Amino acid sequence: MQLVGRRVLWSNSHMHKPLSAFIGLRYLRAKRQNHFVSFISLTSMLGIALGVTTLITVISVMNGFEKELRARILGAISHATIQPLERPLNEWREVIRHVNERDDVVASAPYIEVGAWLQANGSSAALVRGIDPEYEVTVSEVGSHMVRGSLDGLRGGEYGIVLGAGLAMRLQVDLGDKVTVIAPRLKASPMGASPLMKRFTVVGMFEFGEYENDTGLAMVEISDAARLLRMPEDSIGGIRLRLVDLDSAWWVAREISAQLDGAYRVRDWSQERGNLFQAVRTEKSVMWVILSLIIAVAAFNIISMLVMVVTDKQSDIAILKTMGAHGGTIMRVFVVQGSLIGVIGTALGVVGGILLAQNIATVVPYLEQLFGFALFPSDIYYITELPSDLRQGDVVAFAAMSLGMSLLSTLYPAWRASRTDPAEALRYE
Repeated sequence: MQLVGRRVLWSNSHMHKPLSAFIGLRYLRAKRQNHFVSFISLTSMLGIALGVTTLITVISVMNGFEKELRARILGAISHATIQPLERPLNEWREVIRHVNERDDVVASAPYIEVGAWLQANGSSAALVRGIDPEYEVTVSEVGSHMVRGSLDGLRGGEYGIVLGAGLAMRLQVDLGDKVTVIAPRLKASPMGASPLMKRFTVVGMFEFGEYENDTGLAMVEISDAARLLRMPEDSIGGIRLRLVDLDSAWWVAREISAQLDGAYRVRDWSQERGNLFQAVRTEKSVMWVILSLIIAVAAFNIISMLVMVVTDKQSDIAILKTMGAHGGTIMRVFVVQGSLIGVIGTALGVVGGILLAQNIATVVPYLEQLFGFALFPSDIYYITELPSDLRQGDVVAFAAMSLGMSLLSTLYPAWRASRTDPAEALRYE
């Protein structure tokens, strides 16, 4: 009998499909009398789909915010700076020409930078940066974020100044108004030591939509900055770099500084605003863990569903074992059944997440119009729309995690089914 049973099982399994897959699929699509088991199967599948969709969408939105934030911040600050420690940098045009010949450097520009006190109708501390407009447009995006005037208004000897929009509001000035710049350095005079100061005329305003740049940065022509600080003629405070690869900014700047004469201080964008980007990455990691719990709950539902199926199918399992099915065959039956729920749920979640992440900019305005509220009011937030940056690596990682959880959730019920004792299960049949 046992031999005949094995032959029947072997022929049937190879005639159609592997035995474990055949029975697992049959259990999954069969119209069960226990509707509660069917309900748990459906909720497990929908739970996984919802979890994957939510995870893809939320992480894509956070990627979008990080990308937008990086664009706004790095639009005003440089990827890296090289600053001499001992004396101002002379013959800087030759240095910049040499630096620009490197394949890993997009452009470079001279600068002088000093913290100063600005005074007009109001007063505020700010970072005053001396720039050459011709070079500056190659390393920053200030020119494309001008809301009043232009960088061309900065001409040597005319003492013009370009302010961030928030800083201009603090100083209560407009185009053509005068602003006194007080540098934290002293000069000798018959009356004693006094701070260096100069009156500048507002010739432009920029707005990046980022608080620190808009409220704490002012720009003047580099030769005017040198005269304000009593620096030697045709000397600069350092070089700003725009690089091909942001992640290697510090190493590239170090390599360039090593090729120059003298001692230099090297800084990159991660040292300037690295804490902010690290906070965003930390929030994204925490959100990943939190939203993964949705998938974990759905995976636990698969365990509950399979345990009930195993209990319900005790007699079927016993008959299969008496006909020659091994424990591994029985395990694979229920692994197939549970894994298929995970595969379908993950596939639905991936499709839903991709569609929602790619169309989030359309969905959010519709919801705002439907419910009558603004998610990001323009008078409060700089970023007034929900950005999204869908990355293939994230989608693959989320799908793999979902499939892995689904597979793991099938192991215990499948193992329990494989341990069924045929004699005990068929005692009362």
